[in-house]
Amino acid sequence: MDLDKIKALLDYMGRSRVQEMRVTQDGTTVVIRNAPVHVPASMSSTMESTGTAVALDAGVKEAAVETKTIVRAPAPGIVHQAASPGAPALAQVGAQVEAGYGLCVLEAMKVFTTVPAPLSGAIKRVFFEDGAEVAAGDPLVEIC
Repeated sequence: MDLDKIKALLDYMGRSRVQEMRVTQDGTTVVIRNAPVHVPASMSSTMESTGTAVALDAGVKEAAVETKTIVRAPAPGIVHQAASPGAPALAQVGAQVEAGYGLCVLEAMKVFTTVPAPLSGAIKRVFFEDGAEVAAGDPLVEIC
């Protein structure tokens, strides 16, 4: 099984609620399991963490471990990429951010709230378009 296929499987598992997947191809078996990572109670409403481990069956060797955090909308509203009109986007794919850095601005009932990064890391994916409506719990940004 080639590395691109394994990466695609890891990506799928990270986006789904599937707990375990076993795929066999050309005599190689890959087992992928989603395991929750400890999240402090104060952050659990706005983020989701998953650790994804891959084990190859030829002697069950650990192949890769990837940890990512998905920051979710704390409330319904309109999400903005920048702190003010015309300003550059706060969360740009590939950018390194520190814990507490503002990722986006959520507007609810004319109140603007900055959604902070719960931890330091690189921004892997931005799930929203500027000015989009989001519901509480919708994914906003993925940090690795």
